[in-house]
Parts: sequence; C-alpha cells; structure tokens
Amino acid sequence: MLTSHQIIKAFLRTEKYTQHEPLGKYFFLVNNSANKIQIKKAVEEIYKVKVKSVNTFVSGGKLKRVRYQYGRTADTKKAVVTLKEGQKIEVAT
Repeated sequence: MLTSHQIIKAFLRTEKYTQHEPLGKYFFLVNNSANKIQIKKAVEEIYKVKVKSVNTFVSGGKLKRVRYQYGRTADTKKAVVTLKEGQKIEVAT
C-alpha cells in the first residue's frame, strides 16, 4: 500500500500549468501505478482540500542517445486535479 507522499511525487508549477489555476485545476506528477481514487485521497489528505475530479495521462518516455548507445527515458504519469468551488491550494513561491 502506497502512502500519500509516495502517490504524489511532485506539484508541477510551470507557466503552462499555472494558467489553469484560476479554474481550480492543479497538476501533479504521480506514481505510475496510482489510480484516480488513490490520487484524490492523497491530495485531500496532503493539501486539506476537497477534490471534484481527477484526470490522468501518461507521457511516454523519449528515445535518447548517449554517444553510440540508444536508450529511453522513463514514462511519467501526471494528474489534473480539479477542486470544488471555493477551494484553493496555497503555494509558497
């Protein structure tokens, strides 16, 4: 069983992702084996907010080359968490 901090790896803050924050949507890097229910419970436990919905997507790893050898970077799973009306995650910048 994964803990909340093992499910939520990182809170993603990029210029592209912060455009969605006024809509109540926040992006997280999550464990590849975590499902939407686990992600919802982990965000509610860590950030003390109410989650409306969770959408996930997997970004495939890229093919990389170092000298003469080819390899792949790891696949990553990201979650878009939509909060209920009036809820907000406070982020120290």
